[in-house]
Amino acid sequence: MAYDIVLVKLINGDLVLGKKSEDGAMINDPALLQTVPSQQGLQMIILPFGYPFETEISGEIEFKHVLYEYKDCPEELKTKYLEASSNLTLSTAGDLKNLNLGKGPGGPNLTSILKK
Repeated sequence: MAYDIVLVKLINGDLVLGKKSEDGAMINDPALLQTVPSQQGLQMIILPFGYPFETEISGEIEFKHVLYEYKDCPEELKTKYLEASSNLTLSTAGDLKNLNLGKGPGGPNLTSILKK
């Protein structure tokens, strides 16, 4: 199931990532997006909306509390949000190119595996 992940600013000023409902009336599984200054610049942190009292990303927010919906949500943010909300690690095609699946040290011989 594909989700429509949105980045919005709520009327209280919070930046929120979440799954927009099919009818567009709700944001399901909202997560706060916070920026934190560091030595390398700004870092972005994804937290459960109910943090620190809730430790899992769940719940819903009515869309009437949204002040602004960003036109585009960066793919990296969507991936990190899905990882945080599902406790799974998602890999991309770019991650797969670094795997050593050919002959040689550290990698299996796939042709011999497939012929068996």
